[in-house]
Amino acid sequence: MKPASFRYFAPTTIDETLALLSEHGDEAKILAGGQSLVPTMNFRLAMPAILIDINRLGELSYVESRNGNLALGALTRQRTLERDTQIAQFAPLVAETMPFVAHPQIRNRGTVGGSLAHADPAAELPAVMIALDAKFKLSSRSAERWFEARDFFTGLFSTVLAPNELLSEIVLPPMPPRTGWAFREVARRHGDFALAGVACTITLDARNVCANARIVLLGLSGQPVDARNAAKLLIGVEPTIDAIRAASESVNGSIDPSSDIHASADFRRQLAKTLTQRALVQAVKRAKES
Repeated sequence: MKPASFRYFAPTTIDETLALLSEHGDEAKILAGGQSLVPTMNFRLAMPAILIDINRLGELSYVESRNGNLALGALTRQRTLERDTQIAQFAPLVAETMPFVAHPQIRNRGTVGGSLAHADPAAELPAVMIALDAKFKLSSRSAERWFEARDFFTGLFSTVLAPNELLSEIVLPPMPPRTGWAFREVARRHGDFALAGVACTITLDARNVCANARIVLLGLSGQPVDARNAAKLLIGVEPTIDAIRAASESVNGSIDPSSDIHASADFRRQLAKTLTQRALVQAVKRAKES
């Protein structure tokens, strides 16, 4: 298993990187952590003519508080998200999710931007970013574009990224007061891709009535599923166990799981309902405690 031949570039600045993308377009692939790209190249499922290694771009590796938000450089390692105290305080859903992502060795190399740009439907970070209403900055040589996380993913392993663009920054807004969060997933073995998973947030008002809720599922369709109709069932009511059960049962209307050697579609539907219920119960508990 060896990759096809390619030309290799290792730029040291963002400008140089964007110039290479502008020049080579569809022929080029960005190498960040390489945890997904290198295996696909070895199997020749991906055969880029140009490989642009951005690991020398230290300017894309950061966790910064900025104008009340938290900005993440796209080259920030997943292990940093797991351990950084700012992440734990500002976006605890991210910190809670990271131990589910593969194994420590993978997280040491894998990057937040790489995972999002790869857009694997079973990956955890895309679902979490949608649940947190994150925004993504897409940079090219001529301009920059901003996208809401919910609009970034367009299908199986596909996003709105143009061939000449680089996902350069992720911005997380603050969670409102009295917001709880939770992440749940099930995999055959710890570190394997999830059979199903869910990231959720819920915000309560002073009367413990749900003011806002997000339920985002992974591993159940060709892209993360923002189960808005299920979340709407909680808004405006007190999230009792009966209300949570109703919302959890409703998520099956938003997903289209497939059967494979790991699990049947029916089993995945049951997982989606059960995991959503457990996550919502935890999120409500945290919202009340906060």
